[in-house]
Amino acid sequence: MTEHRSGFACFVGRPNAGKSTLTNALVGTKVAITSSKPQTTRHAIRGIVHREDAQLVLIDTPGLHRPRTLLGERLNDIVHTTWSEVDVVGFCVPANEKIGPGDKFIAAELQKIAKRTPVIGIVTKTDLVQPQQVAEQLLALERVMDFAELVPVSAVDGFQVGTLADLLVARLPEGPQLYPGGELTDEPEQTLVAELIRESALEGVRDELPHSIAVTVEEMLPREGRDDLIDVHAFLYVERPSQKGIILGHKGERLREVGATARKHIERLLGSKVYLDLHVKVAKDWQRDPRQLRRLGF
Repeated sequence: MTEHRSGFACFVGRPNAGKSTLTNALVGTKVAITSSKPQTTRHAIRGIVHREDAQLVLIDTPGLHRPRTLLGERLNDIVHTTWSEVDVVGFCVPANEKIGPGDKFIAAELQKIAKRTPVIGIVTKTDLVQPQQVAEQLLALERVMDFAELVPVSAVDGFQVGTLADLLVARLPEGPQLYPGGELTDEPEQTLVAELIRESALEGVRDELPHSIAVTVEEMLPREGRDDLIDVHAFLYVERPSQKGIILGHKGERLREVGATARKHIERLLGSKVYLDLHVKVAKDWQRDPRQLRRLGF
C-alpha cells in the first residue's frame, strides 16, 4: 500500500510563461484567469489536484518582475511569501522565447530557496515549436540553475502534463487530504467572479490598460423568489477617465461584450443563470495609492 501524499506546489516564471494555463490543465477546470496580457494573475489562487495516491494543492503566483509601482511591490511580496510556504516549486520558461534577463533574475531568487525546496524546471508551450527547439531550450534552462528535474510540457495539447503531476507529487510529504474531495479551489467565489470579469475586460484592450483594471464584486445574491438566477453587482475600476472611454467603447458596446463574455464564464463557475450588473468607475492612480489598494483587495 503506497502512502498518500499531500502538499503544496507553485509555478513561478516571468509574466506570460504559461503558469495559469498549466494550473488549469492540471486541475482540469478554469481556476486561475488566463489572458495573453502579462500580469493578469493577482491573487494566489489555489487549484487542487485530486488523485488516488495524493492531493496536490497548486498555488498560482503573479509573474515576478522588477516592481515599478506599489502594486508591483505587493505582487512580488505575494510571490516571495508563497515560495517560503510550498513543498516544491516549478519554474516555467516558454519553449518559444529565448531565456532572458527576466528568467535569470528569477533563477537567482530561486537559488536562495533551492537548498530547502526542490525546484523543477519546466519548458512550457512545447506545442508552439519543433522538437529540436524544445531540446535546445531544455539545455539552455539546465545552464541557468541546478534543477531537481527538467520536464517539457504543453498545457494546450496535454503533452506530459501527467508526468509533471507525478514529478510534483513525488516531492510532497506523506499526509492525509488537506481539502475534502470536491473542492477545486478555496478562493471565495466572489474573488473568482471578480477575476473572470477582469479576464474578459483584458481581452482585446490596448496594451496600456492591463495593469490599470481592477474589479470588485459588491454583491452576489440569488434573485428574490427564484432559485435559478443569481444577481451579480460589480464595479470595474480604471485609473483615468480616458481609460474609462476605452473600456466602455462606442456607445457602451465594448462593456456589453465584456459583460456577455464574463457572464458565460460566471454561469459555468456557479452552475446557475446569472444577471451581471457591471459599472465602470475611475479610481485615480489606484496602483500607487495604499488606501485604494486596500479597498480593491491588495
